[in-house]
Amino acid sequence: MRGPNFWSVKHPKIVVLKLDMEDLDGVLTTHIEGFAQRLEQMFPGMIEHRSTEGQEGGYLRRVHEEGVPLSNVVEHVALELQTMGGMNSGFGRTYPAPQPGFEYVVFSYQEEKAGEYAAHAALRVVNALARKESYDIGPDVHELHEIREDEHIGPSTYAIVSEAVARGIPYIRLNKNSLIQLGYGVNQKRIQATMTCRTASFAVEIAGDKNATKDMLREAGVPVPEGEIVYDLNQLKEAIKFVGYPIVTKPLDGNHGKGAGINLRTWDEAVRGFEAAQQYSEAVIVEQFIEGYDFRLLVVNRKFVAAAKRTPAMVIGDGQSTIQQLIDQVNSDPRRGVGHEKVLTKISIDKDTQGILHKKGYTLETVIADGEELQLKSTANLSTGGTATDVTDLIDPYNVLMAERIAGTIGLDICGIDVVTSDIAIPLPEARGAVIEVNAAPGFRMHTSPTDGLPRNVADPVIEMLFPGNCPSRIPIIAITGTNGKTTTTRLIAHMVKSTGYQVGFTTTDGIYIQDKLLEKGDTTGSKSAEFVLRDPTINFAVLECARGGMLRSGLGFQQCDIGIVTNVAEDHMGLRDIYTLEDMARVKAVVPKSVSKDGYSILNADDDHVYNMAQEVESKVALFSMDENNPRILKHVAQGGLAAVFENGYISIFKNTYKIRVDRVADIPLTFGGRARFNIENVLAATLAGYISHFDISEIKTALRTFVPSASKTPGRMNLFKFPTFEVLVDYAHNPAGMKGIADFLKNTDARKRVGILAGVGDRRDEDMVELGKMAADMFDEVIVRQDKDSRGRNPEDINKLVIQGILEADPNKSFKVIPQEMVAIAYALEHAERNSFITIFSEDITEAIKLVENFKTIQDRRVMVD
Repeated sequence: MRGPNFWSVKHPKIVVLKLDMEDLDGVLTTHIEGFAQRLEQMFPGMIEHRSTEGQEGGYLRRVHEEGVPLSNVVEHVALELQTMGGMNSGFGRTYPAPQPGFEYVVFSYQEEKAGEYAAHAALRVVNALARKESYDIGPDVHELHEIREDEHIGPSTYAIVSEAVARGIPYIRLNKNSLIQLGYGVNQKRIQATMTCRTASFAVEIAGDKNATKDMLREAGVPVPEGEIVYDLNQLKEAIKFVGYPIVTKPLDGNHGKGAGINLRTWDEAVRGFEAAQQYSEAVIVEQFIEGYDFRLLVVNRKFVAAAKRTPAMVIGDGQSTIQQLIDQVNSDPRRGVGHEKVLTKISIDKDTQGILHKKGYTLETVIADGEELQLKSTANLSTGGTATDVTDLIDPYNVLMAERIAGTIGLDICGIDVVTSDIAIPLPEARGAVIEVNAAPGFRMHTSPTDGLPRNVADPVIEMLFPGNCPSRIPIIAITGTNGKTTTTRLIAHMVKSTGYQVGFTTTDGIYIQDKLLEKGDTTGSKSAEFVLRDPTINFAVLECARGGMLRSGLGFQQCDIGIVTNVAEDHMGLRDIYTLEDMARVKAVVPKSVSKDGYSILNADDDHVYNMAQEVESKVALFSMDENNPRILKHVAQGGLAAVFENGYISIFKNTYKIRVDRVADIPLTFGGRARFNIENVLAATLAGYISHFDISEIKTALRTFVPSASKTPGRMNLFKFPTFEVLVDYAHNPAGMKGIADFLKNTDARKRVGILAGVGDRRDEDMVELGKMAADMFDEVIVRQDKDSRGRNPEDINKLVIQGILEADPNKSFKVIPQEMVAIAYALEHAERNSFITIFSEDITEAIKLVENFKTIQDRRVMVD
């Protein structure tokens, strides 16, 4: 799951496993000799799992003494494996599945790929423990570490994202690296690590050219070390004559200290430093080595925000331990991890370290003197094991001004300035220090998580720069769900929003639309489609249809919406994904209103018990709609100051407090087909409330309702009515009993001498559903044509037809019916044999082709009439 979902609204990033327990069904941890002991030995960190007792060690106590199901152990192992891999999550649940012997295991993840891996690894571990087999979790933990380093956003990006979330700013990760969108639609801003959409490319180029940077700073009166660019050993020799020993060598366009050599005092050392730098850049900077400590000054939006003293990775001798043992002791610090896993990085033995040891005549087995400090890296980067001490409060005002001038001179919005000086509390010229480098994408970890000193929230000024004051980050989001009417309501609201001047993006079962242009065709009602709209930089309003399939498959594509609408809850695709009852279905649909912000509105159908009851679970405000103005639920809600919309005396009206605001006459709203399509009146009520809550004028709402004309192009598959010279044809997508009932009510108010229906059973429905479909068809039509879907979804098409026919004959043994398997052939037959004053209803699978066939047939008929 990637968003609020059926399993958890508050924990959007979860993995859901459905386990066949097989021979371990009903087995508890206490039933297997030694299981608890082996589990605790394998995962000593589980002592922190509190379980329902809320106490440290509570879970292991239950495992030892009470016994827990093995599915529950899978949950906790999956969580602990992620923690060991540097990704602490913490949320988990276990539920029985509807089928005997099956269990649902739900647990959270930080990185999706890691969650999936942990799920499979947890199954392997628990199977091994249950069957008393040996298992080495080392490779699994290593793989999870690798996944984290590959997938997890870095600490600097994380700091900015965390600050954004704390301010209520949503974010979308745009790739597997650190490219992040903050905010939605036209209000979005983007960051990549600590570069932002405001970072000037020319400034990045200048900062990347160390020589150009040094020239600009020297001209601005900033102390910089003397140096030259060299390309070969002869030029290196001349440069050393100019700057004198000791020297520093570094690649012209390097970063993160890669290829740098410092404090080089001999020709041999200079050559090795030159060759190391040329591995990253043909051009090598040779400059004088400045004595002092390494400091990083951070400037955001031209204002100094933090400073840190950086110390290279080092060990201190005790006169007894080898260098390797001292490194191991340092790495045992719980604050140190792999890569960016923790606030400090473990010290690794690389070529740089080996070179330093060789220079001193040491090996890893050397025992250094008690108190001797041995630096193990040439640079003070935290990513190579260095440490940082916050010195923000110590920096001299001269150095503060200098840092701000440097950022302005280079033109960077976020600027890291590397300074070497004996004391940052003394003006740089007086301390004979110098600015060594300017960084366009400086790391934040040394400031947010210093080894010593006060952590600094350096992400705060970044977010304030991107979203100053009350600058909006979100766009209005209206989400619509329900069994029937979702698409029509979505399209109507999108039309209303557009009519009031917004640039709207919306998703439906037909496709994704950006400003009325179809960009993606198909059933686009899942999380990825929602994100598609919210990523678009041209829209300032989103209207999102949310179907049950998407919510069960991956959750919603947003954390929060402003308005959530539930049209109704009825039987549809029962049995799929373990949704067997209307109560289950209602819990799925309730995900949308539960995701409405506290200041937003959940718009609920007061005529539907399951929908109305959702009001008890939401945290938002509630607005109700009803086809009966005297509905007691409406009267009570309005009496308590609530908002409602009703169908009364032929009008769409809004109830607010003691006032009744009439919006428009139903007969004048095209979508209602003169009031015959009562189910569309419900959709209009919901859309009217959405418009009113969005502060649209009543006149704007009325105009939108009157100008939304249903048609094959505007609302494909939703009440597409075609009037032929002697008969009428309706094409609709209705595919469940509730949808067909709505069409049945429409047909009762339609004059016709003969009613013909074309329909098919659906392979993923229960047998009783298909029999019921046949019964409803027999009641609705004088003649039934049974066709087949192209995709029978694993069922034998003939078996499906038999069940539908069984229902027809049970309802009326004398009912006329035909079986024409191919949909287009069935439609063509009905059109060619249409009787005068008949009404043909086509329940279509392929809406596009069905409409095309009907329109072509109508064109031919119209031409014949003109000729006659």
